Parts: sequence; C-alpha cells; structure tokens
Amino acid sequence: MKKTWLFSVLALLVIIIPCSLSAAARRDTQRLTIYTWEEMFPQEILDGFTKATGLRINYVNFDANETMLTRLRTAKGGDYDLVIADDYIIEIAIAEGLLQKLDKSKLPNYGNINPIYRRPFYDPDDEYTVPYGAGVQTIVYDPGSVSHTITGYGDLWDPGFRNSLGVTANPRVINGLALKRMGRSYNESDPQVISEAGRLMLDLAPNIRLIKDDFLDEDLLSGEVSAAVMYTDQATRAMMARPDFKMVFPQEGIGYGLMGAFIPVNAPNAQGALAFLDYILDPRRGALCFEHLGYYCTFSASDPLISPEYRSFLTLPDGFSGAETIRAVSQEAEEEHERVWTAFKQATGN
Repeated sequence: MKKTWLFSVLALLVIIIPCSLSAAARRDTQRLTIYTWEEMFPQEILDGFTKATGLRINYVNFDANETMLTRLRTAKGGDYDLVIADDYIIEIAIAEGLLQKLDKSKLPNYGNINPIYRRPFYDPDDEYTVPYGAGVQTIVYDPGSVSHTITGYGDLWDPGFRNSLGVTANPRVINGLALKRMGRSYNESDPQVISEAGRLMLDLAPNIRLIKDDFLDEDLLSGEVSAAVMYTDQATRAMMARPDFKMVFPQEGIGYGLMGAFIPVNAPNAQGALAFLDYILDPRRGALCFEHLGYYCTFSASDPLISPEYRSFLTLPDGFSGAETIRAVSQEAEEEHERVWTAFKQATGN
C-alpha cells in the first residue's frame, strides 16, 4: 500500500509540476523585473511601457552594488530581467559569467547611444550593456557662506571649513580626494600610498559635518553644510534650486563613473528586458529619463530634446577632460581603503 500510495503521489506530481512551471513561465512573460536603485525612471516611462507592451513592471531596489552582486550570484544570473549598476561591479559580474550578450537586432534604437560612452572598460566590445547615466564627483558650494573661492579638493582642508562640509558615503571617491591631492590615481594599488592618503584624510576629518549618500543637496540648500562633494544628480538639483551656488570641477582631476543596464544570463524575461531598453533608447523618452535622473545623458539623440533649463547640467561641457574612471583594485588595496575609510568615519563622528 505504501508503494501504491507513493506511485500515486509521484504520478500526481508529474502532472502538477509541469503545469505549475508552465503557469510560472506565462507569468514571467507578462512581468518585467527591474533591479536597481530607487527612482531611476520617471513613473510616466514605467506606466507608458506597461501600456505599450502589456508587461507589468516589478521594480526591486538595492542599496549598494555589492548587495546586487551577491543576490545575482545567489540566483545564478536569474530572478531579475534587467539590472542597472555601476561600472566596476559590472566588470566583476561579466567576468563571473552572470550577464548575457545583448541581441542588438531587438534594439533598433541602439544607435542613439552617445559614442563617448561606447566601449567602456568593463564592456570593451559593447556586447553586454547599454550605458544609462554618467556622473562625476563635483564640489558645490554656497559662495555666501564660504570666505574664499574653491578650485579643487585641496581647498577642503582649509581650517575655515571646520564642521561645515558634506561628502558622499562612497569610500573610493572620498579616499580619492586625498589621493588626488597627492597627485596620485583614484586607482592607486600600493597599500602604503593608500595608508599615507589615510593620514591626510584624518587631517580633513575635523571639517566634515556629514557623510551620506542621500539628499546631500538638501543639506546644502538648508545651510546645514556650506560646501559638499556630490554626485552629479545631487549637484543638478542643488544648482537648479540655487543658481547662485558654484559648481567646481576640481583642478586635481575628478572621478568619473558610468552606470550600465544589463540582462542577467538566466533572466526570466530577457525579451521583455530588450523591449524596455529599446523603449528608453527612444530620443524623447530618453530625454525624459535623464531629466528625472539628473545624471549626464548617455543617449546623444536625446541631448537636443532635453529642456533648456536642464541641458547644461545633463550634457558634458565643451572641452571636458581630466576625468578618471574609478576601477576595481586588488584585494590588498581594497582592504587598505576599507581600513582608511573606517578610521576616517570614526574621526568625523559619523
């Protein structure tokens, strides 16, 4: 009787499981799961895509690139249909085989990508990614609250800034302020040099009031800080709200980052992801996306359609140069960066 019962159960499972998988597959083709940071697209773009295709969007957020990579590894390149993340983490994900190559025959708008952003270091043959937003770390300050003109990172060590500066919570970017002041690269690999930069960071610590990634522009606008090292989208919002503020491309050289959109190797709905990429690559939709995002527009066909009040903040200035892409470094160097960063945060009380 036990055998008869077992065989009956197995027979039932044979019937039920394929039906369940088929139902799940049908659901996947009606849903697009996007995995990225919060508010990367205006709602009208998400709603418009659903109306045009019938695909419901499941928008899932992560708080850090490393969190995304861990989950993508756990899912073996599955679970998510479209991911947008930073350049250095994409390089790691490609090396681990977690991305699939783009079927460009399904991307008729692919030619709208600005050639400046083609063939990035993490995808040198443009096989896996579509660039979605570029940014640089700029200094923005209120000239009414600052006694002298800021021209570079070195000015931030001035004692007059005591307890009045805001910086992002990105260790490589902020440790890089000291490295650039020393005339070194953001991608310095010598732990001794990174340690020396750490000593400079401790000298900067008394000037730091805030270390945070979110809404640093609001702290500048409220007067909580008088100057801040900001992401591009924050600088855009601050300058649009207060045109009298000053934005500085530091003379020592700046860090440059590129976000990329990619399809995981085992994405449940890769075709839906391709459809979404082509949808936002449309020139007018792209302009709407970047006006919302506040980063440099990576679609050249969208540049002339960006509203005039946004255009100077969302397109690279003429003759722009001196940007250095922040890339992955050795494990030893990364560990020293983490040690320097921890000591710096403790010294600031953040």
